[in-house]
Amino acid sequence: MRYVLADLIAMLSRPFLWNYLNRCRSKPGQSVSLDPDPSDSSFGTIEFMRKYRRYFVNRCKFLALLILTPLLVNVTNIVAQDAQPEIYRSEVKSGRVMREDFSVYLDWLRSESEAEQLPGVAVAIVSREAVLDVRTWGVRNQQSIEPVTAQSLFRIASMSKTFAGTVATLLVEQEKLQSWDTPIKTLFPQIQIGSGTGSNTITLKNIVSHTTGLMPHAYSNMLDDGVAYEKIREKFKEIPTVCQPGECYGYQNVIFSLIGDVVELSTRQSYEQYLYEHLFLPLGMSSASTGLETFESNSNHTSPHRKVRGSWRPTTNNPAYYSVAPAAGINASILDMAIWARANLGAFPEVLPPALLQAAHKPVVETPYGNYFNRWEGVEHAYYAMGWRVLDFRGHRVVHHGGGVRGFRSEMALVPEKNLGIVVLFNAETNFANDIVPAFLESLFNR
Repeated sequence: MRYVLADLIAMLSRPFLWNYLNRCRSKPGQSVSLDPDPSDSSFGTIEFMRKYRRYFVNRCKFLALLILTPLLVNVTNIVAQDAQPEIYRSEVKSGRVMREDFSVYLDWLRSESEAEQLPGVAVAIVSREAVLDVRTWGVRNQQSIEPVTAQSLFRIASMSKTFAGTVATLLVEQEKLQSWDTPIKTLFPQIQIGSGTGSNTITLKNIVSHTTGLMPHAYSNMLDDGVAYEKIREKFKEIPTVCQPGECYGYQNVIFSLIGDVVELSTRQSYEQYLYEHLFLPLGMSSASTGLETFESNSNHTSPHRKVRGSWRPTTNNPAYYSVAPAAGINASILDMAIWARANLGAFPEVLPPALLQAAHKPVVETPYGNYFNRWEGVEHAYYAMGWRVLDFRGHRVVHHGGGVRGFRSEMALVPEKNLGIVVLFNAETNFANDIVPAFLESLFNR
């Protein structure tokens, strides 16, 4: 009876659904237990995903039920492993790519998430023109029954760097308020950075592209211990210099956040205010924010989780990483991040012009083997650009970044030549996040 009713509702409400789902396109200013064997010879291929997929959801019927007949689907009575996904989709084709093409990948993603018993997951697949598919499943907190929705807030961790890189590119390329080549020492003579004299020539470009020549991850351990950026900045002069600026790659969180100081000096605005006025607001990222208080005061925020004795348990948020907002301080929903992915595919040139995107995504330095993404089969070269990672994957250019902070993981990848992007958010510190992008790319290039 339920499915007959769903058919009837879907038929009668097609125009309503079309208008409702097209809101996900978010014009500027508008709110908007399996255990697969890795030794299997088909691992990472479409055949592998098909082999381990658990089910196929009749999407039109389920969408009608979810949107128009909530009494038939009472998600508040569903636990994490059994919660039905929330699905937002647009009836839009993007070139030759249709949303149905992703069903195998999305089924694999959900079945693996369930096998890991992950608390909550949100995923969006987009093109320049539209949100192609948005799905969520699980709960916001393992100790509750409140479901993750498309509006639920996650900490996106180091994916925040993609925003900071774009902000810096706006300052230099569009507003002409700074130069990539101006030494940081010239802007802040009171701040001594690094133990070597060569560090006096560190520029804004070096900061944004992680080519400062300083010891990698300098003082990230202090952030992990809860020490705020303002206190750590006093110790910048003690960071060992390991090479001349521009000559080597060394990933940073604390030093990277000097971008915020540059924004404040250049615009007389806080980094957070500039970010809101120049990106969040014009793009229509209505629930994106910075700060712990803003995050926790939102009634739809997700809780961080860590695995304790084999089970996912809620943990506390680390406030220190909010003090390095350019590096790791942004909160966002999957709908917000769908807009951000589309923007970086060129959807909103009035906010992010093509020349600006080209400057932000242009490789600056090759990153050494050893990072998890460098080890993906199919990666031929890996680089860092202006707040973005850039990969050559089986001959195709991919723009990427991941993130991880206590209790959260996130991954995002854009394939400009295919006009496609994906974002996945987890409210758990799961290594499964490392498999998300390569599996998507394999499914995309091995159709």
